Amino acid sequence: MSREVIITDPADDRLGDYVALRESSLRRSLEAERGLFIAEGEKVIRRAVESGHAPRSFLLARRWLPGLADVLDRHLDVPVYVVTEELAERVTGFHVHRGALASMHRAVAPAPADLLDVPGRTPRSRIAVLEDLVDHANVGACFRSAAALGVDAVLVTPNCADPLYRRSIKVSMGSVFHVPWTRVDPWPAGARLLREAGYVVAGMTLGEGAITLDELAARNPPRLALVFGTEGHGLAASTDRLVDLRVTIPMMGGVDSLNVAAASAVAFYATR
Repeated sequence: MSREVIITDPADDRLGDYVALRESSLRRSLEAERGLFIAEGEKVIRRAVESGHAPRSFLLARRWLPGLADVLDRHLDVPVYVVTEELAERVTGFHVHRGALASMHRAVAPAPADLLDVPGRTPRSRIAVLEDLVDHANVGACFRSAAALGVDAVLVTPNCADPLYRRSIKVSMGSVFHVPWTRVDPWPAGARLLREAGYVVAGMTLGEGAITLDELAARNPPRLALVFGTEGHGLAASTDRLVDLRVTIPMMGGVDSLNVAAASAVAFYATR
């Protein structure tokens, strides 16, 4: 088994990767600076490792060591910090009810063009673009729906919340490790890259001139990029000017729109 290090002091410098995980603004800057992310829970840690992310350290309550023994045995050079659950809560700022955390190195993200066309594979026919979503839970929910409904890849814009932030990973149930993704920068200029690659770029919007989602599904374009805008204002005006189609989900019952996580699930299902 990997080397176990019993830690009893919450101020131990070796636990620095795990400090104040609840403070999202702090974690975003620290994780970006260090090139790290935090995986929470046995299943998520497994999925992160299986997808090619290298662990930097593990933070485990002793009762979880047997369940992750095979993972730990494959990384004998990675320290395993063994703590009480009370100490884990003091360090992270929340109750670690899943009992296991790991600090992981981020894998190098592919260039958008490389993500869209993988040599030797069928071109990705349906992708999603998440434009400037600020809520990590929404990002995670979109990834979970993308995985469940067969979306081939996801592009996130420069100002979109991090898919590898702890809450995004948790809400996605680890789907962020199974759906290929990368950041597209600059945006919305990157929409031209999609068009040049043969995608019909469809912006989900309540704006004028939009066709219904049913109409889009009936057209069944061979390569489709579905663009979802921010939680408050929807697509940016600059993006709206660049899309090939504006698409709306017909509403009933006096409801004018859906949350972006729900809208993405509906759109993914309708265009599957």
